[in-house]
Amino acid sequence: MVNLLEKHFGRLVDYDFTARMEDDLDRIARGEARAVPWLKRFYFGEGTSNGDAAEAGNGDGDHLGGLKELVTDLGAIDAREVSSFPVGDGIVLRVGRYGPYIERGEKDTEEHQRADIPDDLAPDELSVEFAEELLAKPSGDFELGADPVTGHAIVAKAGRYGPYVTEVLPEGTPKTGKNAVKPRTASLFKSMSLDTVTLDDALRLMSLPRVVGADAEGQEITAQNGRYGPYLKKGTDSRSLQSEEQLFTITLEEALAIYAQPKQRGRAAAKPPLKELGTDPVSEKPVVVKDGRFGPYVTDGETNATLRSGDSVEDITPERGFELLAEKRAKGPAKKTAKKTVKKTAAKKAPAKKTAAAKKTAAKKTTTAKKTAAKKATASNGADD
Repeated sequence: MVNLLEKHFGRLVDYDFTARMEDDLDRIARGEARAVPWLKRFYFGEGTSNGDAAEAGNGDGDHLGGLKELVTDLGAIDAREVSSFPVGDGIVLRVGRYGPYIERGEKDTEEHQRADIPDDLAPDELSVEFAEELLAKPSGDFELGADPVTGHAIVAKAGRYGPYVTEVLPEGTPKTGKNAVKPRTASLFKSMSLDTVTLDDALRLMSLPRVVGADAEGQEITAQNGRYGPYLKKGTDSRSLQSEEQLFTITLEEALAIYAQPKQRGRAAAKPPLKELGTDPVSEKPVVVKDGRFGPYVTDGETNATLRSGDSVEDITPERGFELLAEKRAKGPAKKTAKKTVKKTAAKKAPAKKTAAAKKTAAKKTTTAKKTAAKKATASNGADD
């Protein structure tokens, strides 16, 4: 934007121009100049005010050259040029319709390279070295072959949400409206990569969702790959699968067995231990290695101890596991936070308000009783007289 203004609208970003404009606006604010004639001169130029700049109170008007003339013919502005910034070694940073990217070489030539810029990359971190790393990565646009059924080309791409495969529809295929046709698209499995995926892999992926079969009531069960992993779907009832390969291998019997089990809600079922270490000599309870939220840890059911950086599930010995538990026991339980103490103190103070209120109520009752007794005594004395 700065390059565009400096090259094609230099007069508008000149210090003298902005200073004189401020003076004009100040005169308009003080009532020494009229706003409408000034705006006409600013946009249309000299010919619209009949040369009466001084009469309008706008000074000599030399700096009001006319904005319309500047913006009428923009053909000389090369949008690609003003949005390009050299990085070095022939690499240029450009700002495109879908975000910034780097490019080297002429388009449609063998030397042409292009790579998108990560969304979280700060501008000052784009060095020549990092740009070279981005260009060295697979471009994410590989033609795998043609679908033997439809004849459409199948390509693998690197998308915003990960690598995927898609078909290229023939030219003229309607993309909008009632007759719009969407290309088949599927994300790559976690075990796949752009440089190793094959045409057969792509066709299998694009065949999903797969119909596994139907239950006794005739309701269809399908295997699908979603945002949170592979799963089975029967109506509105979904069940997770253990691996992506199950999407192609799971049988109807296996699917029915999964649906026969109660659906897990809330916290997932406990995972089996990664390793068994034997009985702890202190607690005399079995010690196992489990996979936790913050990594693997050893536990005897009462005490948990996270594995250290030098430990591994494969190499940890029973003695090392017992040692980690002993160290954790020696540290003692974690101290309670100050927030809980504040809450307890506040809870203890609460009854004091009730006591004060009760005292006030009792005092009122006593006063009322005294007044009633006094009235009765007076009435009694009057009757005796």
